[in-house]
Amino acid sequence: FEALAGYSRAVVDGEWVHVAGTTGFDYAAGTIDPDVVEQADQAFRNVARALTEAGAGLGDIVRARYYITDRADWERIAPVLGRWLGSVRPAATCVVVAGLVDPRMSFEVEVTARKAHA
Repeated sequence: FEALAGYSRAVVDGEWVHVAGTTGFDYAAGTIDPDVVEQADQAFRNVARALTEAGAGLGDIVRARYYITDRADWERIAPVLGRWLGSVRPAATCVVVAGLVDPRMSFEVEVTARKAHA
């Protein structure tokens, strides 16, 4: 997706890491699960991978933005967010949107991290 649309999965700017909007696609398999809970888990696996490649980790996240396509999904994904970021507790915002780029997508997350030992 990155080359096609001309963006980077993550950009490192000194001690800051900005991770682009990341969905629940399994990039290796080229698939996406229809379940929003699995999409949220896969999105965080993707974010974790991007942060690792940038020299950071989930514990370095200071800001998160979530986009969901159905307000009713919030109660189902909140525990997923808690599993991934409950001990980190970044500043966060959730926005309900009319849709995402691919109609199979129900969840997207973007994060900003500050490397602990920059």
